[in-house]
Amino acid sequence: MRYSVKGGSPEKIVTECIVVSIWRNGSLSDEAKILDIKTKKLISGLVNSGDAIGNLGDTLLVYRPPNVSAKRILLAGAGDRKKFNASSAKKLIESIFKSCRKIGASSIHLCLSSCEPYDRDKHWFAARISQEAEVTGYSYDKTKSKKVKPWAIKGISISQEPRRQKKGLEASLKRGQAIGRAINQARELGNLPGNICTPTYLAQQANDLAFKHRKISSKVLSEKQMTRLGMGSLLSVSAGSAEEAKLIVIQYQGTKSDSKPYAIVGKGITFDTGGISLKSSGGMDEMKFDMCGAASVIATMGCIAELKLPINVVGLVAAAENMPGSKATKPGDVVTTMSGKTVEILNTDAEGRLVLCDALTYVERFKPRTIIDIATLTGAAVATFGSHANALLSNDQPLANAILNCGEQCLDRAWQLPLWDEYQPLLKSNFADIANIGGPRAGTITAACFLSRFTEKQKWAHLDIAGSAWLSGAQKGATGRPVSLLVEYLSQQKS
Repeated sequence: MRYSVKGGSPEKIVTECIVVSIWRNGSLSDEAKILDIKTKKLISGLVNSGDAIGNLGDTLLVYRPPNVSAKRILLAGAGDRKKFNASSAKKLIESIFKSCRKIGASSIHLCLSSCEPYDRDKHWFAARISQEAEVTGYSYDKTKSKKVKPWAIKGISISQEPRRQKKGLEASLKRGQAIGRAINQARELGNLPGNICTPTYLAQQANDLAFKHRKISSKVLSEKQMTRLGMGSLLSVSAGSAEEAKLIVIQYQGTKSDSKPYAIVGKGITFDTGGISLKSSGGMDEMKFDMCGAASVIATMGCIAELKLPINVVGLVAAAENMPGSKATKPGDVVTTMSGKTVEILNTDAEGRLVLCDALTYVERFKPRTIIDIATLTGAAVATFGSHANALLSNDQPLANAILNCGEQCLDRAWQLPLWDEYQPLLKSNFADIANIGGPRAGTITAACFLSRFTEKQKWAHLDIAGSAWLSGAQKGATGRPVSLLVEYLSQQKS
């Protein structure tokens, strides 16, 4: 899709659909006022008749407006002008593209300069437009015999004001497009079934990134290599599966090679049956989404390469399939991690922390400035936050604050839970250094407590995305979160 910035009065813009906004109670935006005059009060007439009242998210399409170059005018409700913030802007943009997708227009021009949210600037707004356009245009059809008809829109333009801001707005549109594409890549990986998206498939995605981007390199560790490194915890998860586990290392060099990198580590359980601690059958198909943390890492690495961020980043994916085979790990088994710590596996369905702990130990060799792990880790996070917030826990408050602020900035929000020492005794084991579960209470916190045992010397944060990574029901599918949060955080870092 092409994005551009156009000047000129709204009635002179040549496009198949021009979009202007209406504030609640019928107040016209500056651009709508211009078109209202040119169309001899057509828009104000619709307002006065009650057909367009400006509620946030409402849209009304006007065909063949007189004295206007555009074939259609889309009137988009922007809500209360005094309350128009970033969240309002997101909802406005989403409603516009959902409406535009239905009409089959190949070009759209958005005259929304007067809709800048009070808590963001025009560059954020421009980036959000292209990001939401990409996300709205995504449809899954990889495993369907009949392919989805592609979105008809080929070009989207926005108004510039004043002219000197054109280059800055164009850069913002490109940034939003890159983030939107990365979100869609993460969605696609998450939506693929477990018989296609295996650990080997994820490894190939990393190799494809290295082939596409000059500044990215990849390395894939086999089970034999992980055995030599002592990754008994990660390997215990894949023991019952015919699919070989992979530890996938993706490195991006955006600055001098001696500059310490930032690290992101993703859980990549490509299908999770629960192992011997077998899950119930209801909804088990959704366990293909248990690799959404890995998907977010792969997509983020590609995005930062496209954005050419001037930092170094290492992305790790701990990929495995959790199956109840004859060689599967049993409840009560004790394994030795790469760090040397031993773990009593009381529940084989608490497998994400078992693959992550070895990945977190491995990533220390890169001497990262910070580490963020991303995982669909606990049902407790779903119970606590639903699908809206990413659960955040960290051993470094400045890092936690940075993630929280970035989440607010990009509207991929996180909420911090405590990581107090009082929770650590819940992981006590009589037969190993640590148990892999802490009992029925505070499940999200005790899972993070487990991981914290392997990051004691690091500035580390944990994002539990079990609730935010995918949707169930009629809208079932991966969301691509928290790609935008990770990109926002890495964009704000320095070498």
